[in-house]
Amino acid sequence: MAILANPGSSETPAHRLVIIEGIMGSGKSTTMRFIAQSLQASGQLALPLHERTEPHPLRATDELEHWFEPWRDATPQHLADRALTKWAAFVEATQSGSPIPVTDGQLFHGDLTHLLLMDAEPALIFDYVSALAAIIVPLNPFVLYLWQEDVEKALRTVCTERGPEWIDYQVNWKLAGPYCVRKGYRGLEGLISLYRDYRRITDDLFDELPLAKLAIENSRGDWPAYEGQILNALQLPVRP
Repeated sequence: MAILANPGSSETPAHRLVIIEGIMGSGKSTTMRFIAQSLQASGQLALPLHERTEPHPLRATDELEHWFEPWRDATPQHLADRALTKWAAFVEATQSGSPIPVTDGQLFHGDLTHLLLMDAEPALIFDYVSALAAIIVPLNPFVLYLWQEDVEKALRTVCTERGPEWIDYQVNWKLAGPYCVRKGYRGLEGLISLYRDYRRITDDLFDELPLAKLAIENSRGDWPAYEGQILNALQLPVRP
């Protein structure tokens, strides 16, 4: 897996967008807040965008009648086109000197997850991310990818932390998608299988991103070390 694609020289334009990616429970939201606070501490305005932000400026399912089950209202191509339109408008607005958005997912975690659940063809998914990457280039984005070597262990850990109601919520929602129905995924084991598939796709997508990026395997939970790597990659001062 590619680790860092950006020499971070003093001549590199400042990042006007930061995206944090990873599976459920990988630390995206916490890291989003850390990066936003670090940008603010360095004198730069930052706008943290949690995945639960309502309305969300990037989430293409928001206006669908069945936003929770977009396969009932849209084709994968329709959803991909809606998402790219949202991203294009977002980039145009962000170029005008607004705070630096720090997003919890939305490159992979978000509409791409829906595309997978909708059983989109792999070529459509890869073309979608390629087009999205081209749209956001003017912002010189930085993509942080939090990953875990053992997907099953990572998911079982977050499921234990969040409890049976959360597990039922995830299973009942995601395993109802056409992709999981076709695969015959059921229960917690099915959810684990889904996220193994998801990780294989996002690993490949991340490796191909022609953007500044950093991948951190964070299974050890050594957040002071990870935060140091992140600050170094973003050329921000280390916070005491």
